[in-house]
Amino acid sequence: MKHVDPDFQSTTLVPGTVSLATLHKGACGVVAAVREDGAQVGDAAGSTVVMRLIEIGFVPGERFEIVAEARPGGDPIAVRVGGSCFALRRREADAVLVQLTAAGLTAGQP
Repeated sequence: MKHVDPDFQSTTLVPGTVSLATLHKGACGVVAAVREDGAQVGDAAGSTVVMRLIEIGFVPGERFEIVAEARPGGDPIAVRVGGSCFALRRREADAVLVQLTAAGLTAGQP
């Protein structure tokens, strides 16, 4: 099973990383960075998606695993980060840059 979608269009800003949005079930690794995309949450405080991602645990060095994808289409994805599991739309996950571990590259392959 492939865990990286080569057709997903995303700009990688940190060498050696990929966007969380390009990954599939079974992929795991470490959060490298969260990049600002300008998207607003829509609350009274004017929070951004990036601020929310950091608040819920997507911080550099934290381990993650994609545990599920909605069908059909694969959006949203369920991501375990730290001790919690969150559903993220791929447009939100695009802001999270990650480094895959060896297990994340081979998980689910025969």
